[in-house]
Amino acid sequence: MLFFQDAEDELFLAIAGTMEEMVDDDVDCYWLIKSFVHHLDTRFRDSQQQLQKGFEHYLNIEDGRLVSHLKACSALEKLPYDLWFRKCFAGCLPPSTLQRIWDKLVSGSCKILLFVAVEILLTFKMKVMALNNTESINEFLQKIPEDNTDPIVNKAIDLWHKHCGIPAHSL
Repeated sequence: MLFFQDAEDELFLAIAGTMEEMVDDDVDCYWLIKSFVHHLDTRFRDSQQQLQKGFEHYLNIEDGRLVSHLKACSALEKLPYDLWFRKCFAGCLPPSTLQRIWDKLVSGSCKILLFVAVEILLTFKMKVMALNNTESINEFLQKIPEDNTDPIVNKAIDLWHKHCGIPAHSL
């Protein structure tokens, strides 16, 4: 028997696999996955295109030269947005790092995702600038070295605060 997954199944499985690594209790894990995916579906379902535009906007503010390079390689529009935004970086960043990002998502800010994407590119700017085609850039970005992820998230949260302000509940 053949089993084909659609995009929604892949999304769910990526998030579920990551959540399983975060939560010890199977029952709690099930309800957290169900609630998290429902939250994403109801609050942020239509935000994919806005996140891509916001990503390009903020990356250009932070490093216009990097954006020019990505455009010259025709890579800007072909970055792994699905892996990043729809899956909330599940399968891209380790679960221990994702907890802080997902906390911001649950609190209502999907913009944190675009700042994580911006910071990934800023962190690996030298490597990305050395690559000259879409395939090699995407191949590299789909395998982010795990030892750099905590600093990436710290800097992404700083960027989020810089561009979006500090939320009142965190004062």
